[in-house]
Amino acid sequence: MDRTESATRGFTLVEILIVVVILGILSAAVVPAFGGVTDDSRQGAFIESLHGMTEACEMYRARTGQYPADTSSGVFPPELAGVIQVSEFENGTPIGGVWDTELSDSGIGAGIGVHFDGTGATRDDAFMLEIDVLMDDGDLAGGSLQKLAADRYYFILEF
Repeated sequence: MDRTESATRGFTLVEILIVVVILGILSAAVVPAFGGVTDDSRQGAFIESLHGMTEACEMYRARTGQYPADTSSGVFPPELAGVIQVSEFENGTPIGGVWDTELSDSGIGAGIGVHFDGTGATRDDAFMLEIDVLMDDGDLAGGSLQKLAADRYYFILEF
Protein backbone atom coordinates (compact mmCIF):
# COMPACT_ATOMS: atom_id res chain seq x y z
CA MET A 1 0.00 0.00 0.00
CA ASP A 2 1.51 3.30 -0.98
CA ARG A 3 1.09 6.62 0.72
CA THR A 4 -1.60 8.00 -1.65
CA GLU A 5 -3.80 4.94 -1.17
CA SER A 6 -3.92 5.30 2.63
CA ALA A 7 -4.61 9.02 2.41
CA THR A 8 -7.77 8.46 0.33
CA ARG A 9 -9.23 6.02 2.85
CA GLY A 10 -9.76 8.49 5.72
CA PHE A 11 -11.66 11.71 6.09
CA THR A 12 -9.93 15.04 5.90
CA LEU A 13 -10.22 17.57 8.69
CA VAL A 14 -12.33 19.78 6.42
CA GLU A 15 -14.81 16.96 5.75
CA ILE A 16 -15.16 16.25 9.46
CA LEU A 17 -15.70 19.95 10.20
CA ILE A 18 -18.39 20.16 7.53
CA VAL A 19 -20.25 17.21 9.08
CA VAL A 20 -19.98 18.77 12.55
CA VAL A 21 -21.33 22.09 11.25
CA ILE A 22 -24.25 20.34 9.51
CA LEU A 23 -25.10 18.42 12.70
CA GLY A 24 -24.94 21.67 14.66
CA ILE A 25 -27.34 23.37 12.26
CA LEU A 26 -29.75 20.44 12.41
CA SER A 27 -29.70 20.34 16.20
CA ALA A 28 -30.21 24.12 16.37
CA ALA A 29 -33.33 23.67 14.25
CA VAL A 30 -34.70 20.64 16.11
CA VAL A 31 -34.12 21.54 19.79
CA PRO A 32 -36.38 24.65 19.83
CA ALA A 33 -39.13 22.63 18.18
CA PHE A 34 -39.19 20.32 21.19
CA GLY A 35 -38.95 23.15 23.73
CA GLY A 36 -42.70 23.66 23.83
CA VAL A 37 -43.37 19.94 24.25
CA THR A 38 -42.70 20.19 27.97
CA ASP A 39 -45.28 22.96 28.41
CA ASP A 40 -47.74 21.08 26.20
CA SER A 41 -47.39 17.93 28.28
CA ARG A 42 -47.76 19.88 31.54
CA GLN A 43 -50.88 21.56 30.20
CA GLY A 44 -52.31 18.17 29.21
CA ALA A 45 -51.46 16.70 32.62
CA PHE A 46 -53.09 19.70 34.33
CA ILE A 47 -56.26 19.32 32.27
CA GLU A 48 -56.46 15.62 33.16
CA SER A 49 -55.80 16.34 36.85
CA LEU A 50 -58.40 19.12 36.84
CA HIS A 51 -60.95 16.74 35.32
CA GLY A 52 -60.16 14.24 38.08
CA MET A 53 -60.52 16.88 40.80
CA THR A 54 -63.77 18.10 39.24
CA GLU A 55 -65.17 14.56 39.10
CA ALA A 56 -64.21 14.02 42.75
CA CYS A 57 -66.09 17.18 43.74
CA GLU A 58 -69.12 16.15 41.68
CA MET A 59 -69.10 12.66 43.26
CA TYR A 60 -69.06 14.25 46.71
CA ARG A 61 -71.95 16.52 45.72
CA ALA A 62 -73.93 13.56 44.37
CA ARG A 63 -73.54 11.77 47.72
CA THR A 64 -74.11 14.71 50.06
CA GLY A 65 -75.92 17.40 48.09
CA GLN A 66 -73.13 19.95 48.58
CA TYR A 67 -69.65 20.69 47.29
CA PRO A 68 -66.49 20.33 49.41
CA ALA A 69 -65.79 23.16 51.83
CA ASP A 70 -63.65 26.16 50.98
CA THR A 71 -60.11 25.39 52.14
CA SER A 72 -56.90 27.36 52.20
CA SER A 73 -54.80 27.00 49.08
CA GLY A 74 -52.93 23.69 49.06
CA VAL A 75 -54.92 22.27 52.00
CA PHE A 76 -56.71 19.01 51.25
CA PRO A 77 -60.49 19.19 51.70
CA PRO A 78 -61.28 16.28 54.06
CA GLU A 79 -64.56 15.67 52.21
CA LEU A 80 -62.58 14.28 49.28
CA ALA A 81 -60.82 11.59 51.35
CA GLY A 82 -61.30 8.23 49.71
CA VAL A 83 -62.05 9.83 46.35
CA ILE A 84 -58.62 11.30 45.65
CA GLN A 85 -55.31 10.85 47.42
CA VAL A 86 -54.19 13.55 49.82
CA SER A 87 -50.74 13.65 48.18
CA GLU A 88 -52.28 14.20 44.74
CA PHE A 89 -53.91 17.36 46.06
CA GLU A 90 -51.19 18.63 48.37
CA ASN A 91 -48.23 18.07 46.00
CA GLY A 92 -49.45 20.84 43.75
CA THR A 93 -50.54 20.93 40.15
CA PRO A 94 -48.54 19.75 37.12
CA ILE A 95 -48.13 23.37 35.98
CA GLY A 96 -47.01 24.82 39.33
CA GLY A 97 -49.02 26.44 42.06
CA VAL A 98 -51.33 24.55 44.41
CA TRP A 99 -54.85 23.16 44.22
CA ASP A 100 -57.59 25.13 45.92
CA THR A 101 -61.32 24.75 46.45
CA GLU A 102 -63.75 27.65 46.65
CA LEU A 103 -67.24 27.56 48.09
CA SER A 104 -69.49 30.63 48.04
CA ASP A 105 -66.45 32.85 47.64
CA SER A 106 -64.80 34.91 44.88
CA GLY A 107 -68.16 35.47 43.20
CA ILE A 108 -68.89 31.79 42.50
CA GLY A 109 -70.94 29.07 44.15
CA ALA A 110 -68.22 26.40 43.96
CA GLY A 111 -65.01 25.80 42.09
CA ILE A 112 -61.69 24.03 42.07
CA GLY A 113 -58.52 25.30 40.51
CA VAL A 114 -54.96 26.45 40.79
CA HIS A 115 -53.58 29.22 42.95
CA PHE A 116 -50.10 30.37 41.92
CA ASP A 117 -48.89 31.15 45.40
CA GLY A 118 -45.16 30.95 44.67
CA THR A 119 -45.06 27.13 44.85
CA GLY A 120 -43.33 25.86 41.73
CA ALA A 121 -43.72 27.72 38.45
CA THR A 122 -46.04 30.70 38.16
CA ARG A 123 -48.06 30.90 34.96
CA ASP A 124 -49.48 33.94 33.25
CA ASP A 125 -52.76 34.60 31.45
CA ALA A 126 -51.31 33.58 28.06
CA PHE A 127 -50.34 30.14 29.39
CA MET A 128 -53.70 29.64 31.09
CA LEU A 129 -55.55 30.88 28.00
CA GLU A 130 -53.95 28.02 26.04
CA ILE A 131 -55.44 25.62 28.59
CA ASP A 132 -58.80 27.39 28.36
CA VAL A 133 -58.77 26.99 24.57
CA LEU A 134 -58.15 23.25 24.98
CA MET A 135 -60.87 22.61 27.56
CA ASP A 136 -63.38 25.45 27.47
CA ASP A 137 -64.27 28.54 25.46
CA GLY A 138 -60.94 30.37 25.14
CA ASP A 139 -62.08 33.20 27.41
CA LEU A 140 -60.73 33.44 30.96
CA ALA A 141 -63.41 36.01 31.85
CA GLY A 142 -66.30 33.62 31.19
CA GLY A 143 -67.16 29.98 30.70
CA SER A 144 -66.23 27.10 32.98
CA LEU A 145 -62.53 27.93 33.41
CA GLN A 146 -62.10 31.46 34.73
CA LYS A 147 -59.52 33.74 36.19
CA LEU A 148 -60.94 34.75 39.57
CA ALA A 149 -58.01 36.82 40.85
CA ALA A 150 -54.53 37.89 39.79
CA ASP A 151 -53.01 34.48 40.46
CA ARG A 152 -56.06 32.16 40.64
CA TYR A 153 -57.70 30.15 37.85
CA TYR A 154 -60.69 27.94 38.66
CA PHE A 155 -63.03 25.49 37.02
CA ILE A 156 -66.47 26.66 38.05
CA LEU A 157 -68.60 23.85 39.44
CA GLU A 158 -71.54 26.10 40.30
CA PHE A 159 -72.09 29.75 39.41
